[in-house]
Amino acid sequence: MSAASVFPQLEALLPHVQKPIQYVGGELNSTVKDWDSCDVRWTLMYPDAYEVGLPNQGVMILYEVLNEREGVLAERTYSVWPDLEELMREHNVPQFTVDSHRPVGAFDVFGLSFSTELGYTNMLTALDLAGIPLESKDRTVDHPIVLAGGHAAFNPEPIADFIDCAVVGDGEQAVLEITEIIRAWKAEGRPGGRDEVLFRLSKTGGVYVPRFYDVEYLPDGRIGRVVPNRSGVPWRVSKHTVMDLDEWPYPKQPLVPLAETVHERMSVEIFRGCTRGCRFCQAGMITRPVRERSITGIGEMVDKGLKATGFEEVGLLSLSSADHSEIGDIAKGLADRYTDDKIGLSLPSTRVDAFNVDLANELTRNGRRSGLTFAPEGGSERMRKVINKMVSEEDLIRTVATAYGNGWRQVKLYFMCGLPTETDEDVLQIGDMAVNVIAKGREVSGQNDIRCTVSIGGFVPKPHTPFQWAPQLSAEDTDARLKKLRDKIRGDKKYGRSIGFRYHDGKPGIVEGLLSRGDRRVGSVIRAVYESGGRFDGWREHFSYDLWMNCAQKTLPEFGVDVDWYTTRERTYEEVLPWDHLDSGLDKDWLWEDWQDALDETEVEDCRWTPCFDCGVCPQLDLDIQIGPTGKKLLPLSVVNK
Repeated sequence: MSAASVFPQLEALLPHVQKPIQYVGGELNSTVKDWDSCDVRWTLMYPDAYEVGLPNQGVMILYEVLNEREGVLAERTYSVWPDLEELMREHNVPQFTVDSHRPVGAFDVFGLSFSTELGYTNMLTALDLAGIPLESKDRTVDHPIVLAGGHAAFNPEPIADFIDCAVVGDGEQAVLEITEIIRAWKAEGRPGGRDEVLFRLSKTGGVYVPRFYDVEYLPDGRIGRVVPNRSGVPWRVSKHTVMDLDEWPYPKQPLVPLAETVHERMSVEIFRGCTRGCRFCQAGMITRPVRERSITGIGEMVDKGLKATGFEEVGLLSLSSADHSEIGDIAKGLADRYTDDKIGLSLPSTRVDAFNVDLANELTRNGRRSGLTFAPEGGSERMRKVINKMVSEEDLIRTVATAYGNGWRQVKLYFMCGLPTETDEDVLQIGDMAVNVIAKGREVSGQNDIRCTVSIGGFVPKPHTPFQWAPQLSAEDTDARLKKLRDKIRGDKKYGRSIGFRYHDGKPGIVEGLLSRGDRRVGSVIRAVYESGGRFDGWREHFSYDLWMNCAQKTLPEFGVDVDWYTTRERTYEEVLPWDHLDSGLDKDWLWEDWQDALDETEVEDCRWTPCFDCGVCPQLDLDIQIGPTGKKLLPLSVVNK
């Protein structure tokens, strides 16, 4: 395929679409390298709209890591909205990169980062627009290698027919290893074609190539076993783990979007991994062990990033940022350094038991005092034991009292509905907690303008977690439970008006559940939805539950299974799970024991500060937990002589 820019054809279409600016590229810190001087060429995609995809840290990091390498280039592509898709099909304009508007089909590798399974139909749209056959078996040596990564890639089986390979875990080192294998294969004249380069990737033990594995099914629909179908292919594929984050201080030059995006700030990942052990949390389980970035490393990244971007807010990212062993010093050091520049600091949702007013005051010293977000997750004490979220209501009330007493007026609480063993009563206690929060806020502040927003998401069991065996609550039961809670809150004459109530209905969760624990047979549903017009399933206005259910009813019966079989059915210990041959480092017996502990309402401590609980990650992957404190302070990077 020609690698010439398609911008002349694209430009004529842009006046006819919404937000054309998102397709023109040229962002501050974007990179365009000479095509002919590079021998391995990647296009990277976050399969969602520009406004969601551009701020994605994972894609931004890999974009920079690859472009720093001699002879390698990486460009970006995002999902096009249906209005542009229609025009592109009409005028034969292929899926393009935003950096130099080259056709995606001209690259060597098409890498997609999935943080959620709801991007699968967007992947098929991009493949089709790029002129790449939807199924890997139909591709030739001249098509790009389609590579999946991100959290959803820890169970790539539902998209096994559409991808050539998947990488589980951290991408920084993995993409460079893959690049060198492809470079050598190309230099040799591409011997053995597509099959050979995929075999070389598979042999590393860190790249999963679905075509080299056969899935055998039992008469009742369960998986019998997953076996390699050629010698030299590993039985299990291991995840990649970057151990020294200070060696990978990316992104050094964060992209500054041209159009409005979901996050208008510069972000620094302050640590990776989490050992809190929340049983529903896939991200916490699959990113173990904890690896902290040093306080000085964080300081240098913030300094360089602000100079490179001009942003006025810094997000300190991780799964539980207040758990960094030096978070107090980090927040104070950054607030001190940027007092004159009025640079604001933000943490994503804060753990109740890690919050204190000193930290909160440092975070808001130079910025605006917005609302605080806490995630108790479970409405009752009993549920929090089941999910291992060790936060008592007393902890929460004490924390919000501190916040309201120090000038905050808004608190947002995040919960889940449909957790294992949950009852109506557990969910109704969310209303009681919100009332107690408002009452305490009024008491300590002496004000009546106190607000508490309750935000509720549906629970979806995820692979590689203790809840991977759990039944999912049906959409109807989820909606009925949430209606009772809404009626209870609205019926409270004294406090109801001060409580905001946001919730997602149960339907998207069922589709996500089908995709998250699905196997290769679910690929037929994804393709049918795509061919029936399914796009942007993560967007409420584009998502169609009926479309997904209709397509599932058409395609799944031939396999003897249905949507309920994948979602509301509880699994047993003996069952082979679709992702068992992908090694996240977690010991399956340990996950099962933790599932039994959940059913017994038994809590487990955070292994960062207590003895090891034998989850398996550290010995199996020859890793260890890395935390400070380093004892260093965040001094100014350079002394200013006045």
